[in-house]
Amino acid sequence: MRFLDAGESHGPGMVTVVEGLPMGLRVRREFIQDELARRRRGYGRGGRMSIERDEVELLSGVRLGRSLGSPIAVLVRNRDFDNWRESMSPEECAFPGGVQPVTLPRPGHADLAGAIKYGDEDVRDILERSSARETVGRVCAGALAKLMLRSVDIEVGSHVLGVGRVRAAERVVGSFTDLEPAEEDPVRCLDSKASEAMREEIDRAREEGDTLGGVVEVLAFGVPCGLGSHVHWDRRLDGRLAGALMSVQSVKGVEVGEGFALSSVRGSE
Repeated sequence: MRFLDAGESHGPGMVTVVEGLPMGLRVRREFIQDELARRRRGYGRGGRMSIERDEVELLSGVRLGRSLGSPIAVLVRNRDFDNWRESMSPEECAFPGGVQPVTLPRPGHADLAGAIKYGDEDVRDILERSSARETVGRVCAGALAKLMLRSVDIEVGSHVLGVGRVRAAERVVGSFTDLEPAEEDPVRCLDSKASEAMREEIDRAREEGDTLGGVVEVLAFGVPCGLGSHVHWDRRLDGRLAGALMSVQSVKGVEVGEGFALSSVRGSE
């Protein structure tokens, strides 16, 4: 299974094309819609989340609620596009006086490196594709992947382990249902005391005009032993997972399983 997404963060919308899904898979537009609604939730999110509604349109690959085996195309329009119609126009010199370039790169984004790489004086050409809005396409593709995985009894979920300097208490999550309380928590944390401290940390950062990083744990249940390959370097499951996670703009570190903790443990242990 692979996916392609195309569209700018302030363009007309995002089109996601997913290939490789089998024929006959039950596909509900409402499920994709619900997954996009989860993306917009979260304590301390930016104002863009209150603007967008992320309405899903299935353009191809699904008929009468079932996949056809052909590529599935999903369109999510940008509700805010009317405010950017001039600056994002595909036409050359479409507006009198032209469009003012953006020359101030955002810290921690690809803006500066991309502008230097391509010799572009308008940072908007870079930031439109390095925007977090790009994750809309990932969520659409992920929702379709979840539907396929559920058909073979595999569930994937997540919860937040830390925000800023606040860390949740360690706990063992033994089943997919153990993650359900995180769905109701403002920061998706299973530790209620830590959740409160995380929100306070977010509030302080916001008051100071700053931002915070965090740590999230993703768990898969029902995965069969031996999935992937121990023979081919490019088919190793942990390598492909790490690469996929690192390709998300905000992710700066990935550990699989016990990860870095294993570096302090002897092999016999």
